Amino acid sequence: MYLTKEVKEQIFAKHGGAAANTGSAEGQIALFTFRISHLTEHLKKNRHDYNTERSLVLLVGKRRRLLDYLKKTEINRYREIIKELNIRK
Repeated sequence: MYLTKEVKEQIFAKHGGAAANTGSAEGQIALFTFRISHLTEHLKKNRHDYNTERSLVLLVGKRRRLLDYLKKTEINRYREIIKELNIRK
């Protein structure tokens, strides 16, 4: 499995502030970005996997909504996470 408990803890420790802080917007955005990159690589090999394609679109939408929320509430945190994860907007 590509997303183990240890990988999640590392992502949340780096971006969320602490491994137990799984509710932070930055941590969730980082987790979604990790999953999006994994699904993108999968779809490059399996072009006709439409269920995965739909899941990818839903994940991108979730991440976009979280980024919009962060942009609206705290623009500095938004700019930091965009720069860290190399997300274009």
